[in-house]
Amino acid sequence: MKSDNQNNDTLILTIAKATQTIVLLFVLAILVVVIGIIEANTHAIYKAFNQPEMNTTDSLAQKQEAKPDYWVAPDVATIPNSPEGELIKYGRELIAHTAKYLGPEGSVMQISNGMNCQNCHLEAGTKPYGNNYGSVASTYPKFRARSGTMENIYKRVNDCFERSLNGKPLDTNSKEMQAIKIYIEWLGKGVPKGKEAKGSGIVDLPFLDRAADPVRGKIVYEQKCASCHKKDGSGELKPDGKEWLYPPLWGEKSYNHGAGLYRLSRFAGYVKYNMPLGVSYPESQLTDEEAWDVAAYINSMPRPSKDLSKDWPDISKKPLDHPFGPFADGFDEKQHKFGPFKPIKEKRETRTKQRK
Repeated sequence: MKSDNQNNDTLILTIAKATQTIVLLFVLAILVVVIGIIEANTHAIYKAFNQPEMNTTDSLAQKQEAKPDYWVAPDVATIPNSPEGELIKYGRELIAHTAKYLGPEGSVMQISNGMNCQNCHLEAGTKPYGNNYGSVASTYPKFRARSGTMENIYKRVNDCFERSLNGKPLDTNSKEMQAIKIYIEWLGKGVPKGKEAKGSGIVDLPFLDRAADPVRGKIVYEQKCASCHKKDGSGELKPDGKEWLYPPLWGEKSYNHGAGLYRLSRFAGYVKYNMPLGVSYPESQLTDEEAWDVAAYINSMPRPSKDLSKDWPDISKKPLDHPFGPFADGFDEKQHKFGPFKPIKEKRETRTKQRK
């Protein structure tokens, strides 16, 4: 009996010692963690108070490097508070809300189809690769093969009224024309004369190795365009019924077949970095093939016509994708409209080399 009691006492003593050891180890572990945290914080505080001061020049250089490498429109807040500034603001207003002033029910005159200039020249002509006006002032006046003449900004603006807006030209002496002109010049004030800034106009997409396909384009349209522009391409008016929320892409209220966007290369480059709604350069949702195909579908649909008999007096200067003959290269209208365009380009380049 005594032996059993001694064994029990020994067991209890062993358990007590083991428990003390475990508690001691646990306390030591906590101390190690706490010391580690204190050291880490001390090191962080030391670093925070001992960082070398950032050089102002380096900081400025970093900010400059972060700027986009393409044209960005000047801030509208910098428009001067002067009579000239008021005219610039009116020009911007006319571009953004053309229909309000110059549409079928325009308050100034009725000379256009109801679309706004910014339905094609996005964000009042300021969006990078959104068919903007960035390099218009720097490159005009210039010779344009379409008319075969030297053209000024007035001519360029009226081309849009007669083609994209399927309407009538503005009087070049009118307040409205002067306002649009000075607004375009203000937008391009930072671009050197004779230069074309990256990001201005529309991006040039590589040609496909095949013809653009309206059948494939219809699928793209129904998946990514119809929710805004409607299945029948008729678009959607704003609640007031006076301006388009989403413009018509074909039909009697859309651009006519003399408009720049009727050329597939222009339309494909336009939608690549601007559509569906919310897309902006350099990001895109459409592949190059989808952009070409949806352009082929939209531009194969009915729209207003225009007398183009005076366009391209030198037919050898017609663009590869101008779809109306006659042509000087031997290719037919179908290939000039849908492609493939590479064979046309190669043949023209060969002829140019032979002439030299």
